Amino acid sequence: MSSSQILAGFHAVVARMRHAPDSIREIYIEASRKDKRMQSLVEQAEKNKIRIHPVPMSRLDGLAKGVRHQGVVALADPKQLAVNIDDVLDVIEGPAHLLILDSVTDPHNLGACLRTADAAGVHAVIAPKDKAVGINATVQRVACGAADTVPYIMVTNLARTMRQLKERDVWLIGTDDQASATFHDVDATRSIAWVMGAEGEGMRRLTRETCDELVRIPMQGSVESLNVSVASAVCLYETVRQRQVK
Repeated sequence: MSSSQILAGFHAVVARMRHAPDSIREIYIEASRKDKRMQSLVEQAEKNKIRIHPVPMSRLDGLAKGVRHQGVVALADPKQLAVNIDDVLDVIEGPAHLLILDSVTDPHNLGACLRTADAAGVHAVIAPKDKAVGINATVQRVACGAADTVPYIMVTNLARTMRQLKERDVWLIGTDDQASATFHDVDATRSIAWVMGAEGEGMRRLTRETCDELVRIPMQGSVESLNVSVASAVCLYETVRQRQVK
């Protein structure tokens, strides 16, 4: 059990069955639930020859360890999509589209960032090992399956990894409320990595200094900044917009 990855909720379990069914060891479901959504999940599991265990809600609560599970919890082998950034860049066709998250420790924010990254065609999300949340059950649930499709690479030294990206001709664009240029001024048709800091503190000094360019998201109302997952979505879709226009 300790070496298993816990997947809680329909989105996380169904997505893993779609992308890597062989990695799922077994699925636990709420014994009293018989609705169409549950029946569909059971049918998909049976088709993939995955063991199903109908259990009381208390057992599911214990397995999910506080994460909202909707009556479904799966135990699976951990799935590694990419070991390092070279694994990603070596197989990309066309310009790279990356997201770097500096010091984002909230699993809900990471899950939302991964979900948006998947939708925007991001090739990988990069974060430091020492100041970031890993892929846990909450991230899996919030990401709605994106944690199984977007490589999440945690690195020992973020600034060094950023310099390695520069050597691979990836332009590093940091977001900073005080920057004079806006994200609309960026040439997002080239290989780029958007660099986001956590709420409050923002990017760490060395991360900021390693960026090639700093831009801000124009704020028209009374709030000073956006949540990191929303800011990521705004910038990532600027890349999508520019590349579609091109």
